[in-house]
Amino acid sequence: MKKIAFTISLLASAIVSVHSQNKTETSKPNIILIMVDDMGYSDLGNYGSEIKTPNLDKLAGEGLRLREFYNNSICAPTRASLLTGQYQHKAGVGFFDVNLGLPAYQGYLNKESLTLGEVFRSGGYSTILSGKWHVGSEDQAQWPNQRGFDKFYGILKGASNYFDTKPLPFGKNPYPVKLIKNNVELHPKDDSYYFTDEIGNNAVTFLDEQNKENKPFFLYLAFTAPHWPLQAKPVDIAKYRGKFDEGWDVLREKRIQKLKENGILPTDQTVAPKDPEVPEWNKLTYDEKQFWKAKMEVYAAMVDNMDQNVGKVLDKLKALKKDKNTLIIFISDNGAQGGFNTYNPLGRGLVRNDGPVGTSGSFDYQEQNWAYLSNTPLQQYKNNMHEGGFSSPFIAWFPSKIKAGRIDKGTGHIIDLAPTFYELAGIEYPKEYNGAATNALAGSSLLPVLFNNVSQVERGAPLFWERAGNRAVRDGKWKLVSTYPSYEWELYNIETDRGETTNVAQQNPGIVNKLSASYFDWADRTGVVEYSKFKLKTEVMPGGAPLKR
Repeated sequence: MKKIAFTISLLASAIVSVHSQNKTETSKPNIILIMVDDMGYSDLGNYGSEIKTPNLDKLAGEGLRLREFYNNSICAPTRASLLTGQYQHKAGVGFFDVNLGLPAYQGYLNKESLTLGEVFRSGGYSTILSGKWHVGSEDQAQWPNQRGFDKFYGILKGASNYFDTKPLPFGKNPYPVKLIKNNVELHPKDDSYYFTDEIGNNAVTFLDEQNKENKPFFLYLAFTAPHWPLQAKPVDIAKYRGKFDEGWDVLREKRIQKLKENGILPTDQTVAPKDPEVPEWNKLTYDEKQFWKAKMEVYAAMVDNMDQNVGKVLDKLKALKKDKNTLIIFISDNGAQGGFNTYNPLGRGLVRNDGPVGTSGSFDYQEQNWAYLSNTPLQQYKNNMHEGGFSSPFIAWFPSKIKAGRIDKGTGHIIDLAPTFYELAGIEYPKEYNGAATNALAGSSLLPVLFNNVSQVERGAPLFWERAGNRAVRDGKWKLVSTYPSYEWELYNIETDRGETTNVAQQNPGIVNKLSASYFDWADRTGVVEYSKFKLKTEVMPGGAPLKR
């Protein structure tokens, strides 16, 4: 009898042990990473915008916003760093998703740089991607399902029509679009869907499917909105009729005031000066104003619809009872796109538009006049290393873990997300993977900022950037920056002059020399090549604007 009782006791202990292990596994936090495309620093309602983003506003109100969070200033290089935790050159995407013939510029992720999908899957997570990939498309071995993602829906390259999969009329050659779901190319009927909705719908479907697994999940929700072409659903556009009639000058001042009121912009901080290339709104003709208003109404509708699809995911998360154990991060891949299109109603007509702005025949984009508003209060635009080019809104939400309504400095970087996620998930980053020695992670964990109310990231080295000859270094309050083809360094005290209004390089030669030396040391270690050596004929790139200034 004692033997039977002892056996039952052992069996019960084993059951409890297995149950405990399963509970530990499933109690690991889920993680959702949301990225939007070409959206400016102040385009969310909770960052000062006129655009309605109630779902993201809710996350911001119940979570944390950072004043300073940096990306890599343009699509593919940002995604390379996001997915690997490496500076983009180290990951193989130093310039864009095109092969320039060198390992740091091969245009797709190398095997030494592990993706979030690969590391999370090795740590027992389900891995999901819905949206834009843009870090390798020529060989199927470069695709998401082959680089660690269990489920994938979206496009492989940088842009697509929002209503169909026809090639985009980009430059001399049409820009091909492939819509893929788990390695299978899809061919939906024209005007049978809206791509932002489908990104949200597939994410929800994948979450339902994943719920049958006894695993935590990592979801990368990679919207293309509001990247060109400017196309939106009529019902969403209608919400914004007349909302931008005051023009970019007045609305920019209103955003600055809102940014100060909500604590994103300290009252003693500078704002960027007036962009001399942006005309005064009140000096435009009636027809010009109608043209420009229509563009921003569509842009706003695209951001609004993106927020609606974030809401779908939040609703599904709650329905699955996983909302209490999920970290959500929201960021943008670069600042709003500057430059001017070659098409407008007043004569410059090289880009074909087969329909009014907003429709599936429209291939227009926001342009610099409205990007000036979107990047308020910062200077410059996408692909530039001044603050407007690579500063992102940042929202972090985790019920009971992140104090509600916080706003902090942060000074985080896109390379910090991978170490943050792996520390939170309790996953050790592999030193070797599939026979290859892996590149060490370059960033620092953000967990002290997220959970411990620390104001900003503590790191032992400066942050660095290079892209198409544009360069920058950030070390504490100091920022060193230069814009190609100039090699002259500018120096700014970002602590008080985030608008980059006063270049203090001449007054601080020692700081310039120190940061410059650290930049060139980093560039040598990271595989950066002097941009002029590539002798590229044009700065026009797939997935970017039709024409850069």
